[in-house]
Amino acid sequence: MLSLSLLRQGVETTSRDTRTLHAVTGTPLATVHDAPPLLTRLTVRRTRTDLPPPPADPGAVLAEAGRRFAEDTLAGLGPEEYAARQALASGVPVRAAHATLARTARECAVLAETVARQRPVGAGPGSPARWARRGSVLGVVAPSNHPATHFAWLQALALDYAVVVRPGARDPFTPLRLAHALLAAGFPPGRLSVLSGPHASADALTEAADLALVYGGEATVARLRGDASVLVRGPGRSKILVDRPLDDALLDHLVTEIADDGGVRCTNTTAVLTSGDHRALAAALAERLATLPVLPVTDPAAALPVRPLAEARSLRTAVARAADGAEDLAARHYGDGPHPVVEGEGAVLRPAVVAVDRPDHPALATELPFPCVWVAPWRRSDGVAPLAGSLALTLLTDDSALVGAALDEPTVRTVVEGPVPDWWKEPGLPHDGHLGQFLYEARGHAVAQGAQA
Repeated sequence: MLSLSLLRQGVETTSRDTRTLHAVTGTPLATVHDAPPLLTRLTVRRTRTDLPPPPADPGAVLAEAGRRFAEDTLAGLGPEEYAARQALASGVPVRAAHATLARTARECAVLAETVARQRPVGAGPGSPARWARRGSVLGVVAPSNHPATHFAWLQALALDYAVVVRPGARDPFTPLRLAHALLAAGFPPGRLSVLSGPHASADALTEAADLALVYGGEATVARLRGDASVLVRGPGRSKILVDRPLDDALLDHLVTEIADDGGVRCTNTTAVLTSGDHRALAAALAERLATLPVLPVTDPAAALPVRPLAEARSLRTAVARAADGAEDLAARHYGDGPHPVVEGEGAVLRPAVVAVDRPDHPALATELPFPCVWVAPWRRSDGVAPLAGSLALTLLTDDSALVGAALDEPTVRTVVEGPVPDWWKEPGLPHDGHLGQFLYEARGHAVAQGAQA
């Protein structure tokens, strides 16, 4: 069985604390070495104390790392082996890992340019302000929902930070592969660590690092809200407003936004509001989503996530609880049930489509790790209020005033105007604000006349 060591300042290290990582089918996949909280703190301290200089040409090193991530055998795993293991561990359809291989190469090739654009114009050369780091070590408490979430800490490396990553419990494969690609490309080992570990180690990392990027659910957001040293990325609650007539192309776009990559991204649509007949829209979505194939997670045609059967049942209970009596219209189409077992203990999470009766229904805030969408009525008099609290808000409307109001709404982080395909893959698009806004700050620099700046 594969053994996944700790990577401490670029050096592989074993631990007495180990656990078995199981596939969603129940089969053992790997032995994972965990860093206890004390070792996590010591690693951050040593990183800060013994910090080597960054690469002379960070952009070139990162571009080469992206190519190696996509193409090379790293830590014993080729691209196909990595993708299969990542899918089996995370339960995300294998096409997401395959797409992430290619996307990493593309994004790393332009990463230096991407982060350079995050610097304010007023803090550029010749200005009385300097764009300065707020610290030197970033701790990252990573998720397991999608391999592409790791692009964020690659940006931190490009912004001259050392990074210590605590992987999500279900996906140690992606950050380790990225780290080995970086080291093979010539990135300084002392500026990078990947330390799997329990929740206590995640807390230790958050406390020990200068700054921390933490992914988590509502409880994590509530616990860390207000801490200026922690950037929390929680549930997306992304929404779409349909304020135009339905046709096949529009329905196809909605299905893609809801279910692409298995519906596990924070940018996948959680709620659809419409000025038309919301029940008819829900029924049409249910009919289309119900046709997504039921396949093992490693099948190239798999479109839905897979989780252990007990977890799948628990998620269906969560849907029923949030629906509060409203019907899951997609379930009408499932002769074999909403979570059929496809391999071992692995059950496919088939889509849920629930029509609720008002735009402020509490269920619209419920985000689950599979294609689960809430469909609600909306009227122009409701304005932007029911659309607030969205990581991504797609507006399918000709109402320019509503678009302007959404752009001015602080709790809407990205506005997508019209049916833009693959909008979330744009390298320069802020995910939840630019990471540079958190890692850097503008500081004044006044220079006496005749002195050298």
